[in-house]
Amino acid sequence: MAILSSTATNVVGVNDPRTDAQIAQDKLDEDLNQFLTLLVTQLQNQDPLEPLDANEFTSQLVQFASVEQQIYQNTNLEKLVDMQLNSQVGSMVGYLGTIIEANGDAFNLENGQGEFSYELERTASSSTLTIQDAAGLNVWTGQASTDTGKNVFLWDGIQTDGTQAPDGPYTAIISAQDADDNLINVAQTVTGRVSGAGAQDGIVTLSMGAIDAPLDQVLNVKEAPAAAAAPVVVP
Repeated sequence: MAILSSTATNVVGVNDPRTDAQIAQDKLDEDLNQFLTLLVTQLQNQDPLEPLDANEFTSQLVQFASVEQQIYQNTNLEKLVDMQLNSQVGSMVGYLGTIIEANGDAFNLENGQGEFSYELERTASSSTLTIQDAAGLNVWTGQASTDTGKNVFLWDGIQTDGTQAPDGPYTAIISAQDADDNLINVAQTVTGRVSGAGAQDGIVTLSMGAIDAPLDQVLNVKEAPAAAAAPVVVP
């Protein structure tokens, strides 16, 4: 089932649902209360013959007011950002069901099919491809292409032991070396069907099953292939 979601609150800390502006406002309130407490105490205990300078207190109160105004502006900016994220999530409805290619090495095995690509920086003398499951266990290992340019790998989910891997998230690891046993840089992309979209911590993502791809890492989008029509049975 396709899912559209948006987490507008910027989570600060492990279990703190407040935004940065809310935390700053709470801190300002605490500091202002302490300041007023000290001010009242000083006024109560001042020397009548040498009263405290009111200009200094006034200046400090003006600083508090200035900081509060900045926090108010930040709060409004956070609201605008949240509204923009919500708008982006709504506009991503058109991505649902499409096939995307995005930068990354984690892909989703769906209906026993997984697809990813890799590109070597230069021709390799040896190259190995390893596929790991969500637990980090190697489920398939084999030789990979040593050619430069884009190499597409279609995995049917058959593991090294010959059994069928369950659908879900997997990671492709390419290890390539040149003739001098130096490692070669590898650029990887993954391909999958978009099943959901959302935004969290200010990042808009498209989901391919359990794999999330930030929108700014999506390279291309294409229509999903049409489902094959069911055969007509003639009695």
